[in-house]
Amino acid sequence: MRSAFSSTLLRAGFLLSSFISLTSCSPQQTDSTPRPIPLTPFLTSTSIPLQTPVGLVPLTTPLPSPTPFTYTVQAGDTLSEVAEKFSVSLDDLQAANPEINANSMSVGLVIKIPSNPENPAGEATPLPAPFIVSQIECYPTVDQGMWCFVLARNDSNDMLENLSAQVTLIDSNDAFVATQTAWLMLNILPPNASVPMAVFFPPDVPFDAQPQAQVLTAIRIQANDRRYVPATVNNALAQVSAEGHSAQVSGLVLSQSQAATANQVWVAAVAYDDAGSVVGVRRWESSASLPPGGSLPFNFLVSSAGGRIARVEFAVEARP
Repeated sequence: MRSAFSSTLLRAGFLLSSFISLTSCSPQQTDSTPRPIPLTPFLTSTSIPLQTPVGLVPLTTPLPSPTPFTYTVQAGDTLSEVAEKFSVSLDDLQAANPEINANSMSVGLVIKIPSNPENPAGEATPLPAPFIVSQIECYPTVDQGMWCFVLARNDSNDMLENLSAQVTLIDSNDAFVATQTAWLMLNILPPNASVPMAVFFPPDVPFDAQPQAQVLTAIRIQANDRRYVPATVNNALAQVSAEGHSAQVSGLVLSQSQAATANQVWVAAVAYDDAGSVVGVRRWESSASLPPGGSLPFNFLVSSAGGRIARVEFAVEARP
């Protein structure tokens, strides 16, 4: 499942407030002919295995040093709305976050979600909305770090929001190495889409460390949620470098709304190898607005943390 990665990786920060990408050495030569990528709105892979991936841990199984249940504040959120979303009382939510001013919550702020009134700052127990984890892939880096991707698939007709998973690494003797939270590359997982949750483990990680993953959070929302503007990707092309470790991708984001302007537009490009394993992912962020019924071009590089890139798939998110 693993292969050494001979390029330097930029460490990703928090997903919803940081630019997350994998970088590699500049390709020496690229294919001269762009490779077209067949796309449908919020494209998902057609070759994802149906079996439960090795390392997926049931919710009922405890993992070492579990990560508390958290939520990232979105534009327009109020503390009372967050309390209602997670079916907890406003008093309990404030008790779990005494340092937060309910009247001035900033976008990107991470708040704790209490599990019950008697233990407001402890582990939360709300069950995440159902989605499929179709694979768990990890790749060591030359500086003894490790990138891990947990590929989430949404087969429902609703959008899923705020997806996360706890990834725990164990060594060849089944001893605990490290644990962190992997976050989705977008705020949402659109219907019939696959997007990985990603996390980087800093050095020193054993080369042969094995991952275990447990789903932490996922919230079901309606596909017509007004906090998001419907959009899709069109005319996508990819130029895979000669050595196969990077791909230059380009295309257009098309607004499917005739009324709303999107001021935040993200495109997630997911690179797969010949075996259908995720080997790289990058999120592109637009500096321009997407007008109603309009389009925005994108052009960026996605790199592999593992084997050669065989195909690239996309998901898009647009917000007012």
